[in-house]
Amino acid sequence: MSEISITIDNKTYKTESGKTILEVARENGITIPTLCYDESISHNTSCFVCVVKDTKSGRFMPSCASLAIDGMVIESESDEVRDMRRTALNLLLSEHTGDCEAPCTIACPAHANVEEYVRAGRNRDMLEALKIIKQRIPLPMSIGRVCPRFCEKDCRRNVIDKAVAINDFKRLAADMYYETYMEELPDLNGKKVGIVGAGPAGLAVAYFLRLNGIASDLYDKMPKPGGMLRYGIPEYRLPKKILDTEIAHFDKMGGIDIHCNRTLGKDITIEELTEKYDAVAVTIGSWKPSPMRAEGEELAEGGIRWLEKIALNDWSGENPGKTIVIGGGNTAMDCVRTSVRLGSSEVYCYYRRTEKEMPAEQIEIDEAREEGVNFEFLTAPVRLTEKNGKKILTCLRMKLGEPDASGRRRPIPIEGSEFDVEADTVIAAIGQKTDAPDYLSKNRWGNIDVDNDNYQISGKIFSAGDCVSGPATVVEAVAGGRRAALGIIAYLQGEKYKDRYTINVTRGHWQSLRPDDLVHLRDFSKSDRQKMHLIPLEERKTTFNEVAQTFTLDEIAAEGERCLECSCTAKHDCKLKEYSEMFGAHPEAIKGDKRQYNFDTRHPSIILDRNKCIKCGICVKICKDVVNQSLLGFKNRGFDTHIDTAFGEVLPLSCTDCGKCIEACPVGALDWKHKD
Repeated sequence: MSEISITIDNKTYKTESGKTILEVARENGITIPTLCYDESISHNTSCFVCVVKDTKSGRFMPSCASLAIDGMVIESESDEVRDMRRTALNLLLSEHTGDCEAPCTIACPAHANVEEYVRAGRNRDMLEALKIIKQRIPLPMSIGRVCPRFCEKDCRRNVIDKAVAINDFKRLAADMYYETYMEELPDLNGKKVGIVGAGPAGLAVAYFLRLNGIASDLYDKMPKPGGMLRYGIPEYRLPKKILDTEIAHFDKMGGIDIHCNRTLGKDITIEELTEKYDAVAVTIGSWKPSPMRAEGEELAEGGIRWLEKIALNDWSGENPGKTIVIGGGNTAMDCVRTSVRLGSSEVYCYYRRTEKEMPAEQIEIDEAREEGVNFEFLTAPVRLTEKNGKKILTCLRMKLGEPDASGRRRPIPIEGSEFDVEADTVIAAIGQKTDAPDYLSKNRWGNIDVDNDNYQISGKIFSAGDCVSGPATVVEAVAGGRRAALGIIAYLQGEKYKDRYTINVTRGHWQSLRPDDLVHLRDFSKSDRQKMHLIPLEERKTTFNEVAQTFTLDEIAAEGERCLECSCTAKHDCKLKEYSEMFGAHPEAIKGDKRQYNFDTRHPSIILDRNKCIKCGICVKICKDVVNQSLLGFKNRGFDTHIDTAFGEVLPLSCTDCGKCIEACPVGALDWKHKD
């Protein structure tokens, strides 16, 4: 063969004639992506992702099948080439259906690897489960108790019966191993960050900084650290001994020091912190009660302030007498249930919409009702007065109108429905607001304004948690704390953090699916969810003892068996996902009908999911040219073209010992059934 010269991306290479552009590129260390190329078979030329441009002719060509010609000048990384590859990937994605990631992980604000730690729990390896959990959740003992379970609301198990009890895996793993577990930590690198606020967000910032060798000092205005975990969540939901055990772990890590009774603007200032530290994180939470917007509202207790006052007295306090709590969120539920435990014989919750619209978790509403709380729906406060030592609350009956900005139907007063009710204590648990210093940039809701990519306010000052998002949940605060920590780490390296672009192809939310849509998963038969163990009702009503008990290892293992493992089996090595993220392709870029296929699950070990197939043909040629069999082939033409088994027969059992088509499949359309 004669020697030729070819120029790729402005650099000339010598090679032998007869080679493809892709081969020349690879032998010279130039990476050109491809989905349909395999060295062991002849060219497929089906995906067009390996496209390059011949600058002399102006033509775009697939590098896997185009021969290198002497004097050829090729572009493999130009904007035009990248755009062509993006288009090719968009076309492939337009026909591709398969769950890249399980919906539980997507729903989790911290994006914890839910499926993986549930699998570890199923295998009774709770230490491994804890390691996976702590990659994203630094407070698993607390979050395992108080998380509103975003993951379970999107769990595909809901199609069949009830969601997997995902949150309880965190709780058991942490309860079993937290006092002895320790992460592998790098040495401190000399950098140090000042953090204002030692609640969930501040602790998360400190945690993820320490995992990267950065020390921190946390300053908190309260006598003890924990923020809302300590002063906003009642003892019966989160015992403070549990929280103390969790916070003690930060001291064990080294390089994290917590200083309490230090208030921003009084004992410390932003100016002092920016001078002293390499970066500063503001994580002050949202502690200001929202107004009730009723005349005389100053006579009411603010919900979060009332809970804080009780917590400061170690959850002891006077009997509040007949109590009315205004509001429908989790703080309102905490207030009514705390009132019961303090000895109130009459506790009422007034909410201006119906139970269906209440933002509180249903389990909190149900348990409050079990404990004797009375609910008055479609009731709104108008005026609060005081007479003879009693509170007189004037209310209006409401009816529901059209949906408002929240998506819930707007409550409308019913004319002439005004009535009075007498109480000893009225608590306004309408919500909270952020009380941030004026010198920090704020948005129109009064929350601290940050860069959405790196949570930076300006310069070396960052922020996260409720003070950025508005009142939210512990897991959301932790997720924000991690993002701020990543922003700080990048800042200290002279860069700006921006989250990696990821795609997620999905079959749809569980509410749009049927049981038949899940036949490709590991187990889709009905099975009962493990029942939560609650202490006796009388004990719940008269003490602050923890209401729910931790599952046993046997119960968690059984619950793990209920997981459908509905993420893609190839999610960690799917080339279509990898290249789509690399070139910015999107599953919805080209819209249209997608052909829906049944899953071939007849083989005991192998699944053929034609919905994922991109028709590259590698499996057909591998089976024929390498294995010397003809077990797979294309069927039909045009839009209905798909891969099928020969004569529609089940793949032979001997395929279990081969698996070469599975190894070569770039998208997991052919794969092993089980992930472990």
